[in-house]
Amino acid sequence: MDAFKLMKELRVNHEQEVHYLPKETGLSLIESTVQDDSRISAKSRDAKVEDLWSLTSFFGYTTQTFVLAVNLLDRFLAMMRIQPKHLSCVSLSCLNMAAKVMEEECNLTSTDELIRIGQCRFTVSDLGRMEKIVAEKLNFKSKAITALTFLHLYHQITLSHSTDRKETLNLEKLEAQLKACLCRISFSKAKPSVLALSLLRQEIEAVQSEVMLEIAYRIQRHLKIADGELLHWRKRVALCLSDYASPECSKPNHRKLQWIVSRRTAQNLHSHRSVPELPTIPEGCWDESESEDSCEDMMSSGEESLSSSLGSDAEGPFFPLHLRRQKHLHA
Repeated sequence: MDAFKLMKELRVNHEQEVHYLPKETGLSLIESTVQDDSRISAKSRDAKVEDLWSLTSFFGYTTQTFVLAVNLLDRFLAMMRIQPKHLSCVSLSCLNMAAKVMEEECNLTSTDELIRIGQCRFTVSDLGRMEKIVAEKLNFKSKAITALTFLHLYHQITLSHSTDRKETLNLEKLEAQLKACLCRISFSKAKPSVLALSLLRQEIEAVQSEVMLEIAYRIQRHLKIADGELLHWRKRVALCLSDYASPECSKPNHRKLQWIVSRRTAQNLHSHRSVPELPTIPEGCWDESESEDSCEDMMSSGEESLSSSLGSDAEGPFFPLHLRRQKHLHA
């Protein structure tokens, strides 16, 4: 695609990105919720996004699938008030919906397998019903405009205009860094175009390319992104990536994960899902003036976080090499 068409596509996506943003009031309410409350907290949301990252790595799904799943999850959580016990069903529904859109049919994981590997205690019919609810509430029919949309466009535009050091702008690295940012709910408040440009500027300054830096300035002016807004998110991106690069932050393996399970564990994985179906879910949206939960019990819960047993797919060149590891599950 030539430069003119790329800039035109960039403008169109920039005009439409507002339609795919989570409601900021809903995100703020999640951030203000304490961990032991009866509502979703920022910590539980972030942990569930890390689980989604782990599952996309485990099943070999693309970055597009992960980013779309997070977008659907945040938009739904910012719109509907749900209890923590329902979060696993909602998040896995978003992942399955995203995979159906982004992945080749031959690469799709069966719903039963998705639930089993996700260590979730609900049925296939439960997941199907939740997908319908999410799709209806978000009016979801196909893809969404996300930070990854802009990251790919920025990368193409930069390389199409640059005549030097093309090999230094690593798209895979940029995607991994975007995933790290999306594991924090605060970045869901950023406009996708601004978050992506913040990541691009961070990488361009790292490779010290004056030509690419000028192209990034032109993109900023073309989209009329304010200096103050970009600076704010660049600082937050830099802090996030610094935290992820620290030895205290456990980082996962990029390779598709493999589990080694005993016969007893395999039998348990096949037999643990004898749970009741989800009852009818009453509608209820976020309202700052309300204090009562607007969603009744939908299912039995008790799922453990996957982040401690699956890992995700940040690669050595992007995060510390000594933190890479191969996961094995022993019963």
